[in-house]
Order: sequence, then C-alpha cells, then structure tokens
Amino acid sequence: MNKEQTITGVIRGTGACVPERVLDNNEIAGFVDTSDKWIRERTGVERRRIVEKETTVSMAAEAGRQALEEAGVSPEEVDMILVATGSADRVFPCTACQVQEILGAVRAVGFDLNAACSGFLFAYNTAQAYISSGICRTILVIGSESLSRLVDWTDRGTCILFGDGAGAVLLKAAEGKSYRPAAHSDGKGGSALTGPGAAGRIRSIDRDCKEAKTEYITMNGKDVFQFAVRNVPQVIQEVLKENELSIEDIDWFVLHQANARIVDAVARRLRLDIGKFPMNLQDYGNTSSASIPILLNELDRKGVLKKGQRIILAGFGAGLSWGASVLEWEIDSNTKG
Repeated sequence: MNKEQTITGVIRGTGACVPERVLDNNEIAGFVDTSDKWIRERTGVERRRIVEKETTVSMAAEAGRQALEEAGVSPEEVDMILVATGSADRVFPCTACQVQEILGAVRAVGFDLNAACSGFLFAYNTAQAYISSGICRTILVIGSESLSRLVDWTDRGTCILFGDGAGAVLLKAAEGKSYRPAAHSDGKGGSALTGPGAAGRIRSIDRDCKEAKTEYITMNGKDVFQFAVRNVPQVIQEVLKENELSIEDIDWFVLHQANARIVDAVARRLRLDIGKFPMNLQDYGNTSSASIPILLNELDRKGVLKKGQRIILAGFGAGLSWGASVLEWEIDSNTKG
C-alpha cells in the first residue's frame, strides 16, 4: 500500500430514497405459493419497497440531492455524475443526464454504468480513478433501481427477493491514503442471473406482432449462493493483502444486501462477528446497485460510522461480477443532531 498522502476521493455526504409503497411477505403470500416464515428463513427479507409514482430517475435525483446537502456542496460544483443501474427508465438519455437536469448540475458530465449488483462498487472505483488522476474533484455516485418492473411476480424464486430504491455518496478530492480495489468478472457464469433486454423484444419488422415479448429476471439461486459465499471472502482477503492490511484493521464490512444467509456465511468464513456486518435487507430486499449506498446512508444518518474508521465495501452479482474496496470514513458523527 502507498502510505504517502495522495489525492483520493473522500465521502462527504450520503443520501437515499425509497418508494412509499411497502410490500411485505404476507402480501406476497397472497399471490404466490409462499409464506412470511418461508421467505424470512431463506432470505432474511421481511418487506421491500415497490415503485408506483417513483422512477429510477426520480429516486436517483433525490438521493443525490440529499448527498449534496449533507456535504454542503452546490450542484454547480459537481464535475461528474455516475449512476449505477440495471433498470433505467429508458435506454437513452441515460439516467445520469436526467439527474443532472433535475439537480441543476450544469457543469457535470454524466453517464450510467451497469454491473448489476456490483454496479455501485464499480462506479465508486471509477470515480476514485477520475479523482486520483486529477480529472475531477467532485463526483456524485448513485445506485438506483426499479427492479420490481423486471420481476416475474408469479416466480417465487425471484419475486420474494427484490426491491426498489436509490442511494448516493458525494466524493470530494482530498489528501489521504489511497487504497487499491479488487474486482473481477466471470462471463462464463453469466447464465446464473440474467435480466431482460432488447434481444427479448419481437421487432415488428420481423413479425406481425402487436405486443413485444416480455422477459424477466431469472436466477439459479443455488449457483448464485455458492458463487457469493466462495468469492466474497476471497476478494475481501485479496483487497486486504493488496493494501497491506489485516482483517483486524477493518471496523465494518458493508456488503451488497442480497440475502442474509450469504452475509452470515461470509462472516463465518472470515471468522468474524456478524455484528461487523450491518444489514438492512430485512426492510428493503435486494435493491441491486442501490443496496450498498442505501445501507451507508442509514449507518451515516444514525451516527454508527465514526470518523477514522475503516470500511470494506463488497459487491457481487450478475456478470458474474464481484469486488471489494477499502475506505476511511471522514464524516464526523458528532456534528449530527
């Protein structure tokens, strides 16, 4: 690890936005063959938020607005907006450009990044690269998802898992320790978790069809579970080694909120107290790229994270993709009311 002071991106603000509509397990049990107990035992999820009037763009903009507000940064100061999403409202214009318009971040360049449940982590790493290179000084990184629009609500294996929401962090350039991330992809495993796309639509030029074919999220739960519990502990160990840190140097492990059993298994494999692995998936389900920043915002607003603490972020999901990054928390919880 480079122990000299370098220019790095420091989190100065966080934000989150989730839909008003709450869908609990008992309600799901009314239209698929399941129960609250069955879902909780296998996933840890108790309820999730589902978009009605909200959109991927509107939630992203609100989460970003909150992050700017906490950081005390005006929209005009933002150099870049990165939005991680696999459920954009439209293919183009991209979500980031629509967020730029809503926030009035007139100087910011914006683009979307899709790495599914690893999306926020990969976007965070991308922002760090722009900052450390000196290209940008202030970047808004957002994860936003409306997965309920991609879910087959007759498929018990997937509809119980996913929820909607957005989370954001505001990164500002500052002198500090620079940590190297670890990230991987394995396209051979991509069929374990797939989502809809343009290839699933029937073009009228090819066939006389009034309605486009509809595709949904599909998942091999066993394969995804085995992939996660094998690779997440390994990538955490990798990022520790890369930065010459021991596992005792880390105060919190903020993992993608996919399944409580996955988080428990990772903690056991690392021989760590589960208390170091905060979870809120019981309230939101799997929100894909939004899960890590929603959890960070919750921990931030509750004052759980203390200035100077080291945190590992770990994302994993479709691609297959996975990775981990180290950060030092710089927001002073003593300033919160």
